[in-house]
Amino acid sequence: MPHIHELIDFTVDVFIVYHDKVLLVFHKKHNMWLQIGGHIELNEDPEQALFREVKEECGLEIEIIGKKEPQIEVDGTKFLYPPAFMNIHKINENHKHVGLYYIAKAKNDKFTLNDAEHKDIKWFSREDLDNPEFKLSESLNFYAKKALELAS
Repeated sequence: MPHIHELIDFTVDVFIVYHDKVLLVFHKKHNMWLQIGGHIELNEDPEQALFREVKEECGLEIEIIGKKEPQIEVDGTKFLYPPAFMNIHKINENHKHVGLYYIAKAKNDKFTLNDAEHKDIKWFSREDLDNPEFKLSESLNFYAKKALELAS
């Protein structure tokens, strides 16, 4: 999806864990391994964007780690899953993304490859994350390892 705002866009990212492995995709446009995620569209809240991106990019059923608080009903208010992490990062000289990072557990390991956006999709073990062959960024490696830790 193209950028919605000129200076800063909001994105959702999710590190999906299944049996001590984390799911990553090799993104065609960026030519690198990334987590599942994308832009929050104008008509979406972060939770809607999160589940849409997961469905579009890998087709898995997931359970978010963390809970919505408080567990009460308030008319006109929807409580959302809080992200495990947040950051703001530079996309180019004129544009940034505020990333909302979630951790989830997959209900099974049967993903689908979105070959329009990705060249590959793979479950990464902790050893794979440290393998220089995959050329994972330092931040991706950090978040993926935290996801493995928090999902166990």
